[in-house]
Amino acid sequence: MTPANSTLVTALQLAPEQMNFVASNADSLREARSDRDARPRVIMAGDRVVGFLMYEAPHDDDEARIYRLMIDRAWQGRGYGKAALREVLKEIAGLGHIGHVSICYEPENEAARQLYRTAGFVEEGLDEDGEMIADLVLPRDGR
Repeated sequence: MTPANSTLVTALQLAPEQMNFVASNADSLREARSDRDARPRVIMAGDRVVGFLMYEAPHDDDEARIYRLMIDRAWQGRGYGKAALREVLKEIAGLGHIGHVSICYEPENEAARQLYRTAGFVEEGLDEDGEMIADLVLPRDGR
């Protein structure tokens, strides 16, 4: 994240029917400024900002949590979410201390469910907020 692309990230939009699936990028960036474990990432396609994700991977924990992932409505359906997930999982595995990654999503978000299932995440059930929790065990060799 840079100051220049943070403006572009806050301008990204979801389709109206997706608005309740993820917090706004502006809220996420504010949260990242106060949470030292937050790792915001811009999703790029060439030189275009097409999405945003954020995760945490505290040094004193073997679990990473991806808690924001969105692709702008104009860029959805082109594989950018899948590519971004693949890249962030490589980044997380490369940290060396993470054994598994969790992610939460609204149960009615079928696109998210399919994306995470395809990546190997296994649903574990609903959390106290009614979001689905899914977990992915990383290979021991970090790949």
